[in-house]
Amino acid sequence: MQRHWPINGFLAAACSGLLLALSFPTPAYAILAWVALVPLLATSEEHPFKKGCLAGFVFFAIVLYWLNIVMTTYGGLSMALSVAAYLLLVAYLSLYFGTAVWLACRLKRVKGLSFALTLPVIWVGLEFVRAFLLTGFPWATVGYSQQNLQMIQSADLFGVYGLSYLVLFTNAVVAEGVLALRESRRLPYGAVLIMVCLLVLNAGYGIFRLEQPLDEREAQATVAVIQGNIDQSIKWNPAYLESSIATYRQLSLQADTQTATDLVIWPEAATPFYFQNGGPLAGKVHALPRQLDSYLLFGSPAYQGGDGNRSFLNSAFLLSPSGEVAGRSDKIHLVPFGEYVPMSALLPFINKLVVGIGDFSPGEVTSLEMADQQLGVLVCYEAIFPELAQRFVKDGSDLLINITNDAWFGRSSAPAQHLAMVRFRAIENRVWIARAANTGISAFVTPSGQILHPSSLFERAYLVSKVGFGAEPGWYARAGNLFPAIFLFISILWLFQTRPGRPTPN
Repeated sequence: MQRHWPINGFLAAACSGLLLALSFPTPAYAILAWVALVPLLATSEEHPFKKGCLAGFVFFAIVLYWLNIVMTTYGGLSMALSVAAYLLLVAYLSLYFGTAVWLACRLKRVKGLSFALTLPVIWVGLEFVRAFLLTGFPWATVGYSQQNLQMIQSADLFGVYGLSYLVLFTNAVVAEGVLALRESRRLPYGAVLIMVCLLVLNAGYGIFRLEQPLDEREAQATVAVIQGNIDQSIKWNPAYLESSIATYRQLSLQADTQTATDLVIWPEAATPFYFQNGGPLAGKVHALPRQLDSYLLFGSPAYQGGDGNRSFLNSAFLLSPSGEVAGRSDKIHLVPFGEYVPMSALLPFINKLVVGIGDFSPGEVTSLEMADQQLGVLVCYEAIFPELAQRFVKDGSDLLINITNDAWFGRSSAPAQHLAMVRFRAIENRVWIARAANTGISAFVTPSGQILHPSSLFERAYLVSKVGFGAEPGWYARAGNLFPAIFLFISILWLFQTRPGRPTPN
C-alpha cells in the first residue's frame, strides 16, 4: 500500500532550492548539495515541472541576490526595475530545473526509467545548454558547490560537469530509496552500490592526484598581484585618476621591496583611461616596470579603427621591464547589458548597467609573451567559462591570469562564488592562476586547486608568491565539453521517445 508523503510537495520543492543554495559560497555548506534535491524528487509525481521551477526559483533567487547590488548601486536602476529584472532572470534560470525534473518524471512514468539513470544525464545536459544559450550564464552550476580539494580533483577528467553528475546521481539514488520505502518496495541496492563505487573512486582519484607534485614547475617566477581597492563611485572620475595610479604604483613598489618581482599584475581597468593615447598618467605607468625591472600587466580600455569605424575593447596590456608595450590581450566573452547591449538595434531604449566608454567589441584568444613564457588573460566574467581557459592553454599559455573588478558585487557572496569557479579552471588545466581583483578576492590558485594568500574584501593589499609556468591539462581540457554534449544528445533522444502517441510499457 502506497504511503502519502507527509510534506506538501511545493514546500518540499522550496526546501530543496534552499538547501542547494546553502551549499554554495557563502555559507558553503557543501555537504547539503548531496541530498538537497531529495525532497523535490520524492514529491515530484504530481506537477513535476512546477515544482522543479519552484526549487530553481528559490535556489537562484538566493544565490544571485547580489545582482540587485549591481543594478541599483552601480547600474543606476530604481529598486523596482532592478527587482523586476532580477526576478525575470531568476524565472528564466528556474526553467532549467523544471525541465530536468519534468523529463525525468516523464521517463519514469512512460518508460519506467529510474531517477538515478535519467536525472543526472538530463540535468548536466541542460547545464551545458545554460552555458552557451543567450550568450551563456553558467554561474552556480551544481558542481561548483563542491570545494573540498580531494573531491574536486576529478575536474581534470570531466570538468565541473563531472562533479555535477556525481552530486545529482547521489541525490537521485537517495530519492529512489525514499520512494521505495514510501511505496513498500525493494530498495535500489544496485544503484546504491554504483553510487558508493563512484564516490569511492572519486575520493580515491583525489587522494592519488594530490599525492602527485601537481604544483611544482621547473620554470618559476615571483609574481605580485595588486589590489587597489578603488571605490567604484570614483573609479572613472577624471579628478581621481592620478590618485588611483599613485595607489597602484605605491603598492607595486611595496611588493617589490618585500621581494624582487618578475611580474606585477594590476586588476581589470586599473587604468580607467585610454592608456594607448599616452600622456602624463600613461607615462607614470610606463616608468614603473623600469623602476622595478619587472613586467607589468594591467587592465585598460582600448580601441582600434578610425573615428568612423572605431571599436572599443576591454583589454590587458603587458609592459616589458624596459617600459615598452610587449602585447595586448582583449576580452573575448563580454557581459551582456554590462559591456554591450544584445540586439541594440532592436532595443535602443536599453542602456548598459555599468559605467563604460561605449559598447565593447569581443577580442580573440591572444597569449602574451613574457620572456620565454606565454600568459593567458581571463578578464573578469571570462573565468566562469571553462572553454576559454582551455583555449588559452591550447594556444600555449603557461600561466593563466584573471584580472577582475568585483567591486560591482559589493560585500556579498558573489566574490567568493567567482573565486570558487576560478579554482576549477586551475584544476581542469593543471595550471597556475594569478588573480588580481580591484576590491578582492585576490589570490593565487595552484594546479591542484589550493587557494594561496587570499585577500580580504575592500582593503588595499599586495600579494606575492612564487608561481610555476607550464600547464599539464587532463582529459577534460583535451576533450572539452564532449561529456555534457553527449548527455544533451541522450536527453533529446529521450524527449523524442516520450512524445505523445508513443506506446507506453505495460
